[in-house]
Amino acid sequence: MKKTLATVLAVALTALLAACGGTGAASGGGKTVTVYTVDGLEDWYTARFAEFKQQTGITVQAVTAGSGEVASRVEKEKANTQADVLVTLPPFIQRVAGLLQPYTPRGADQVSDKDPQGRFSAMMNNYLSFIRNPAATPKTWDDLLDPKLKGKVQYSTPGEAGDGTAVLLQLQHVLGEQGALDYLGKLEANNAGPSSSTGKLQPKVAKGELLVANGDVQMNLAEIAKSGGFEVFFPADAQGKRSTFALPYYAGLVTNAPHAEEAKKLLDFLFSPEVQAKAADAYGIPARADVTATGANAAKIKAALDGVEIWHPDWTAVLGKLDADLAAYKKAVGR
Repeated sequence: MKKTLATVLAVALTALLAACGGTGAASGGGKTVTVYTVDGLEDWYTARFAEFKQQTGITVQAVTAGSGEVASRVEKEKANTQADVLVTLPPFIQRVAGLLQPYTPRGADQVSDKDPQGRFSAMMNNYLSFIRNPAATPKTWDDLLDPKLKGKVQYSTPGEAGDGTAVLLQLQHVLGEQGALDYLGKLEANNAGPSSSTGKLQPKVAKGELLVANGDVQMNLAEIAKSGGFEVFFPADAQGKRSTFALPYYAGLVTNAPHAEEAKKLLDFLFSPEVQAKAADAYGIPARADVTATGANAAKIKAALDGVEIWHPDWTAVLGKLDADLAAYKKAVGR
């Protein structure tokens, strides 16, 4: 989401082929695994992939973009597969599940949130959130409609970004389907415009270019720890209730992966208890039920979610009507 996929992919794959002599062999004789991944975990990946290379000699090449973009790339490349592993958010992982091959990483038996056919599993848990600049004090959904916030609110576009799609789903949960569309139509008066990136909204809020934006708990808390400038909040409904839902980072093995065996080793590594225990390093929550996050970061996650009701979407149902919902959304906001 931070850069266009075409640019990132071209640079990443050019560098990969140059380093590998066009064969997939990394310098030093090892193999390279290519991961197409939604953004938000860059720093965590850097540390984990270095550990993985040290243990196995396998280099990991991450190609990062929006959750919808990386899923679309896997679809476009199905006749000439480039990715070995896909990591993205719902409902995009469900949309391309047919292009993933069944593989259950070691330890994924401890993960409850996974595809019944074994094509993907939650690697790290996360939740939809919003952020606000300290100069703004909105607390409710209605507060975001205040004319004082004209041009100072922005959310990533549903259908392009997983967090943006989540905004639409959250409003459907709070206001009903038509109520959500009516609300988003009104919010256009304050909206700074469409955005395919959730991540790039964070610095804008920190600088005060925006006062409110959408996000997710993991990415937002990680950025606050790094540079600060904004705070996490969950807009309340008319009854004062705050709610959210899980947006897990799902991981799966791509069908016809060029380096399937090495990719399986990477997935086994990412689902190992040692690596799962480090999810809190990135302000994520371990997906394995037998691993509990501890420490200061885990305490911050718990504090952020304190008093917030967690609900659970039916992702199969969401995917079934997603195209219709997105068409209705575009009509409601005049795009």
